[in-house]
Amino acid sequence: MSQVKIILEFDEHDGLYFPGDTIAGQYLVETSTPRAVNSVEVSVLWYTMGKGEEDLSVHYFNRHSRIEGRRFEVQAPRRFGTVLPNSPLSYDGFLVKICWCVRVRVFMRQGREVVSEQPFQLGATLRPV
Repeated sequence: MSQVKIILEFDEHDGLYFPGDTIAGQYLVETSTPRAVNSVEVSVLWYTMGKGEEDLSVHYFNRHSRIEGRRFEVQAPRRFGTVLPNSPLSYDGFLVKICWCVRVRVFMRQGREVVSEQPFQLGATLRPV
């Protein structure tokens, strides 16, 4: 079975970003069997955790796929970047949390999926008292 390692790095990351900031970086997929990879996706997204239904919204998305007749270099470093929106801001409440992250997903030919996430905070919100 093929081992897959995802390396995800931000250009500048102290963990805190503000609306209008650019979040950027690169990711790299390491695998002993690159032909087993069908596609690689990177997204910047937010999701909720806590009481009630969970929400998720993708702010930025890019997919690289194996297409017949085209060269697909799975292990080549790839860049991502986007300007962050005004809302929703990260929130760490008692009943609900709003979490932002950069997510890289690798889809294998056999249907397996490998995921790596790097969380970050959007806005300097205070925890409710």
